[in-house]
Amino acid sequence: QVQLVESGGGLVQVGGSLRLSCVVSGRTLSMYVMGWFRQAPGKEREFVGSMSRTGGTTYYGDSVKGRFTISRDNAKNTAYLQMDSLKPEDTAVYYCAASRGLITTTPNSYDYWGQGTQVTVSS
Repeated sequence: QVQLVESGGGLVQVGGSLRLSCVVSGRTLSMYVMGWFRQAPGKEREFVGSMSRTGGTTYYGDSVKGRFTISRDNAKNTAYLQMDSLKPEDTAVYYCAASRGLITTTPNSYDYWGQGTQVTVSS
């Protein structure tokens, strides 16, 4: 049974930074492509970024490109999302997800999901 648990969310001011963590248990992280998504109230789930199994390839959504950075430590079974220069429009619940397939931006391609962590950016 694969489980993903996010942490690190919270309240931050505009321009601030947060780092989210996603701990994977039940299987080794290196088996999966890792993705991050977010969902704001009344909006569809939005792709934030994804990283290949080795970390050699990353994709980012246009709205976060240049501000957010995905990383992973396969030895610690943990993926990270570093968020800098935060804006009010980044406010959402953030989810990590794991895929057994190819690196992808599509939510339906991910097999396992965390419970989400709230990020609120105040102005």
